[in-house]
Amino acid sequence: MGKQYDKQFKQNAVAYRFDHPDLTIKECAAKLGVPYDTYHGWLSDHKNKGENAFRGSGNYSSDEAKEIARLKRELRDTQDALEVLKKAIGILGEKQ
Repeated sequence: MGKQYDKQFKQNAVAYRFDHPDLTIKECAAKLGVPYDTYHGWLSDHKNKGENAFRGSGNYSSDEAKEIARLKRELRDTQDALEVLKKAIGILGEKQ
């Protein structure tokens, strides 16, 4: 996995682009030491999501979104446990 950049760095990098309209995106990325594709993605995220562009993986937009994420994890864990039980039943059934 590549280098991780924190939220503040990403916000500053996007602001840098707007502060230097005379530079291309590629030039801005090079000056900041960020791969072009990564930098371009940040700019796209900022354009599409605005203030919510760099929320991070643990930050939810609402309590409902947090609850949905928790329920999805719980469902995934339950489905995994069910698969293990099915395999165990299949193995035990073969021995009889």
